[in-house]
Amino acid sequence: MTDNLIPVNLWLAGRSYRIRIKADEEEAVRKAVKLADDKITELKVNFAGKDDQDFVAMCLLMYAADSATETFNSPFLKEELNEMMEKIDTILDKVD
Repeated sequence: MTDNLIPVNLWLAGRSYRIRIKADEEEAVRKAVKLADDKITELKVNFAGKDDQDFVAMCLLMYAADSATETFNSPFLKEELNEMMEKIDTILDKVD
């Protein structure tokens, strides 16, 4: 399974990381690292921190929070919730 992986060197917050990824995911991974590195640079400009680890942690927390809240902002989930609320309202109207 690891035979399909290629080694790549990535730079994040001034440090090099060597990872192994699928060849067809390389472009997406590099874009993600670029976005994260840009966000870390932005955080350095706007916030106080002791070292790069502080900014990497801040970036990680921001992406984790965004990912967690995206689930709740999903149009599919909102549609499902609206349908459930309509069913509940219908049942409650029958009870009255």
